[in-house]
Amino acid sequence: MKSDIHPKYAAVVFNDLASGTKFLTKSTVSSSKTIEWEDGNTYPVIDVEISSESHPFYTGKQRIMDSAGRVERFNARFKGFGGKK
Repeated sequence: MKSDIHPKYAAVVFNDLASGTKFLTKSTVSSSKTIEWEDGNTYPVIDVEISSESHPFYTGKQRIMDSAGRVERFNARFKGFGGKK
């Protein structure tokens, strides 16, 4: 194998912004932002929008969207659009 062509594989903390949960794992991604972990060591932290702790598929909690209100607003907005003159 060639040397110095592979990314560095090290411990990082992933911070789920939706649930506030933090995971310590290994990854090739890095960050300049750091956090002190429970073991006293400092690790780079990566902020993620969603993870298995907050994703509806894994949690079973679905977000209900107001689709009826959206459709009514769309129809009201474009009520006369494309009509014959």
